[in-house]
Amino acid sequence: MVQAWFMDSSKQDQRLEHHRTPPKYLTLDELFKKSGVEYFKLDPENYAEELDMLKKKRGYTYEDNITCSKECLENYEEKLKTFFAEHLHTEEEIRFVLQGSGYFDVRDINEEWIRIAVSPGDLIIIPAGIYHRFTLDTRNFIQAKRFFIGQPVWTPYNRPADSLECRQKYLQRAIKGFEE
Repeated sequence: MVQAWFMDSSKQDQRLEHHRTPPKYLTLDELFKKSGVEYFKLDPENYAEELDMLKKKRGYTYEDNITCSKECLENYEEKLKTFFAEHLHTEEEIRFVLQGSGYFDVRDINEEWIRIAVSPGDLIIIPAGIYHRFTLDTRNFIQAKRFFIGQPVWTPYNRPADSLECRQKYLQRAIKGFEE
């Protein structure tokens, strides 16, 4: 099961857990209420039927696989820096972890970082307009499926991008309180 916690402000290796002292974990309900991030747990060995239902329900029409490791990712060090730069997207970011592990960090409405540890079977949906970033953990490997509605949108908008419509909509949802 996925875990989420508020991060410390340490500048140590981004691949470490970065817990506060004492650690401050969030439940899945708290994660959703503070960020709008949705979570689904699928069987990493037998997920086709459940995943097909979710794709149909949410309108995902495009998918591909990404593998992040030194051996599989061209310009590995540069890509990791790009993934870890604080940014947002105009569309949801959907990831289903097949193998390995990593961290998605999201900013809550109070500008605090929340770290979400993902591993096989975890599917997360990061809403459009939320500032976030990704990093591998110390295992340095993850393989995941990526989903999109229509054609894939790969464009990250690095912070500050507060004037974008998706950011304004996200903030309006956050202020009202996220609803399923």
